[in-house]
Amino acid sequence: MEPTECSQDARARVPRIDPYGFERPEDFDYAAYEEFFSSYLVVLTRRAAKWSRLLRRSRGVRRSGTVKRYVRKGVPLQHRAHVWMAVSGAQAQMDRNPGYYQRLVQGGSNPGLQEAIRTDLNRTFPDNVRFRKTAEPCLQQALYNVLLAYGRHNQGVGYCQGMNFIAGYLILITKSEEESFWLLDALVGRILPDYYSPEMLGLKTDQQVLAELVRMKLPAVAALMDGHGVMWTLLVSRWFICLFVDILPVETVLRIWDCLFNEGSKIIFRVALTLIKQHQALILEAASAPDICDKFKQITRGPFVTECHEFMQKVFSEPGSLPMTTITKLRETCRAALLAQG
Repeated sequence: MEPTECSQDARARVPRIDPYGFERPEDFDYAAYEEFFSSYLVVLTRRAAKWSRLLRRSRGVRRSGTVKRYVRKGVPLQHRAHVWMAVSGAQAQMDRNPGYYQRLVQGGSNPGLQEAIRTDLNRTFPDNVRFRKTAEPCLQQALYNVLLAYGRHNQGVGYCQGMNFIAGYLILITKSEEESFWLLDALVGRILPDYYSPEMLGLKTDQQVLAELVRMKLPAVAALMDGHGVMWTLLVSRWFICLFVDILPVETVLRIWDCLFNEGSKIIFRVALTLIKQHQALILEAASAPDICDKFKQITRGPFVTECHEFMQKVFSEPGSLPMTTITKLRETCRAALLAQG
């Protein structure tokens, strides 16, 4: 069979719109995806059976060695919202605050906040059929409500670009405004401190932490960056702000988030280091600053990031040891340096 015929045959089997409502791009490799997904489906089926047994055995999901191992191997879609809510502490917060989300949505007028959110609504996932105004229901209203409620809840943050993509993913998975609100609160308020505050000090700090980790673990890449005067913020700010949304394939992002909600922000460094280490030879081919930027776009595409199960196995092996004590010390040093710069 000719390759084009094979590709057309795969296209006939793989829908043009993915299970989350995203349209597949024109250059989508249907044949490669079909090959990957046929083997991944076996993994998903096996994991679903194990999760079902675990959830039947235990009263609720609590952090444990078993849960950590299960989460790293992937949470089935049907259990994802429940597991995220449990391990992140969002469920406990929601249970302690009945009716709080509805009161926030129905709160008084906040013209500046409301306008900032409305401005970004149409820019959020234009390639997702569920966020289009013609959709029934259109998820734009749910997204608006969640972001407005969060802006009222956390007035020190309000609304920051990037939060719309995160809240949008949460709504797609939970199908619940209230659960999405509490998961957003877990991320912005606890898991990613100071990422979205007006000064974004936590975000800037963690980008510098990544730079130091690359210097320690991949010195040739660090030397290339230094040699061409390329700032890390130019390359990876969207990785951190959007938590890889719209950067890596949907299923891969969700596998990363499984671990993010359970283990915290350290997973972002592991993913970033894995992407850079796996493609170190490609990056080192760069001969200029624009070339480096182009290489960093290339490393977030292709079969390596699409085959999410193998990718996540690499995430926990490729970077090597990465103790939280190291991250904490680097954060303290980098934060102090940023504050000193003013």
